[in-house]
Amino acid sequence: MNSLILSVGARFLTALFLLFSLFVLLRGHNSPGGGFIGGLIGAAGFVLYSFAAGVEAARQALRVDPRAIGVWGMAIAVLSGLASALASLDPFTGLWLILADLALSTVLVFDIGVYLAVFGAILTLVFALEETL
Repeated sequence: MNSLILSVGARFLTALFLLFSLFVLLRGHNSPGGGFIGGLIGAAGFVLYSFAAGVEAARQALRVDPRAIGVWGMAIAVLSGLASALASLDPFTGLWLILADLALSTVLVFDIGVYLAVFGAILTLVFALEETL
């Protein structure tokens, strides 16, 4: 597309969408949000950028094949769910690792995996659809 306003605005909005998607991802455990909606918001930023600059420019800005992002996200989500099985607990039971004042959980790791899986799946679908048009 040859719109100056869209091409300039898309660069700014893509960064804003990505930051907001990370906020929603990290906020999602105790409040509305999480990996799924965060991944959708992040993908929406790149979809907007691909509308403005083209699919090839969006792929170059992403620097990683979206299919690989989706596969890694699924792997992370499954591994975080199976971590509790190694501790002889039910699958997807939340485990916590306390490091000084920082508490990390498998729930957060699962949400990150879902974020990446949704992000990769949506971008794979949209990029494929845009390339066929």
